[in-house]
Amino acid sequence: MVTDLDKIFSNFEKNEIFEDKSYLQPNHTPKQIYHRDEQIKQIASILAPLLRGEKPSNLFLYGKTGTGKTLSIKYITQEILSRSKNLSFDLKIEYINCKLKKISDTEYRILAELVRRMGGEVPDTGLPTESVYTRFVDLVDKNKKIIVLIFDEIDQAVKKISDDFLYNLTRLNSELSKTKISIVGISNDLTFLDNLDPRVRSSLSEEELVFPPYNALQIQDILKMRAEKAFKKDVLSEGVIEKCAAYAAREHGDARRALDLLRIAGELAEREGSKKVLLRHIDESNQKIERDKILDVIRTEPKQFQLVLYSIINLVKQKNGPIFTGDVYNYYQDLCRTYKSDILTQRRVSDIIQEFDMLGIINVRVISKGRGGRMREIKLAINNKITEKAEEIIKEALEYG
Repeated sequence: MVTDLDKIFSNFEKNEIFEDKSYLQPNHTPKQIYHRDEQIKQIASILAPLLRGEKPSNLFLYGKTGTGKTLSIKYITQEILSRSKNLSFDLKIEYINCKLKKISDTEYRILAELVRRMGGEVPDTGLPTESVYTRFVDLVDKNKKIIVLIFDEIDQAVKKISDDFLYNLTRLNSELSKTKISIVGISNDLTFLDNLDPRVRSSLSEEELVFPPYNALQIQDILKMRAEKAFKKDVLSEGVIEKCAAYAAREHGDARRALDLLRIAGELAEREGSKKVLLRHIDESNQKIERDKILDVIRTEPKQFQLVLYSIINLVKQKNGPIFTGDVYNYYQDLCRTYKSDILTQRRVSDIIQEFDMLGIINVRVISKGRGGRMREIKLAINNKITEKAEEIIKEALEYG
C-alpha cells in the first residue's frame, strides 16, 4: 500500500505535465479573447453609457454552451469597472449564476442574495417576498448608484420559479429615485424570450445579441493560446489539440468543453505517470466528461424532473426491462404523494420524458399495438454506474431539498 501511495505522490511531485492549470479553468478570463471581436464591440457599445452615469439598455446574450457569452460579458464589465474609479456615483455590477440551487430556485432567495451583495442582511426564509423587495429598495436607493445585474443561465431560474421575478426587477426602476437598475441575461436557449409573458418581454428585451458556435479551427486557436501557458514545453503529443477541437466542434462549437477535455486529459496523463498527453487520453477524457455532464443535468433539474426520472429508474430496476409512459405516470403519482409534491398532468410528464430522451438519458420508442393504438416504450440509455450515482443524487435532493 505504501509503495502504491509513493508512486501516486511522486507522479505529482515531479509535476511533468502542467505549468499552470488555471489557464484551462472556465473561470479564467484571458487578456485576449479570440474570435469574439464583433460581439465584444457590441456589448461595449451597449454598456458604455454606464461611464456617463446613464442606465444602459437591458441586454440578452444568447448562444450554445461554450460560445464565449460569459467570458465576453465578464471581460467588458472588468474593463468598465477599472475605468469607473473616479466617477461621481457608485457603480455595482453583480454576477449571479442561476444554476446554483441555493441562490436561484426561488424569487425570495434571489432577492436575499442581492440584498447581501449590497451589504444588507435578510434571513434565508421567513419574510414575505414583498418585504425583501422593500428592504432591497431601501438599501440601494440611499445614494446615486447604477446597478447592473447579470443573470447567467437565466432560463434555468425562469424554469424553476416563473418569469414574474424578472418583471418585478424591471418594475423596481419606477420605485427608485436615486438608483437605476439594468439587467443582463445570458441564456443557452435561443427561444428563451419567445416563451416569456408578453408584458415581461416588453419590459426586458431592449438589446439582444447572438453568439454563434466556434468552428474547429477557431477552437484550435483558443486551445493553443491557453495550452502554451497551461502545459510544460513539448508535453502535448502531435494531434492532441486538433482532436480536442474536433470533439468540441461536434458539440455545437463548445470551447468550454474543449478546455475541459484538454485539462482532464492532462490530469489523466499525470495520474498514470505519463510524460506526455497522448491521443488516447483525449478519448478517456471525453468519456469522463459525458458521464459528468449527465450527472450535472440530473443534479440541477427541478424537483418535478427528478421525480419523473426517479420513477423511471425504479421501474426499470423492478421490471428489469423496458417500461411504458403509463407505468411511469402511475409510479410518479405515488412518489409525489410520498414527497408531498404537486402532481403534474400526464401530458406534462410526457413532455418531461421527451426532454430526457433529447438529453440522451433515456431512449423512447413508439410501438404500435394495432387497434390498441400506440405506446411509448422507455429504456435507460445510461450505464449502471451512472444510474446508481443518479439515484443517489435524486434521493438526496428529494429528502433534503
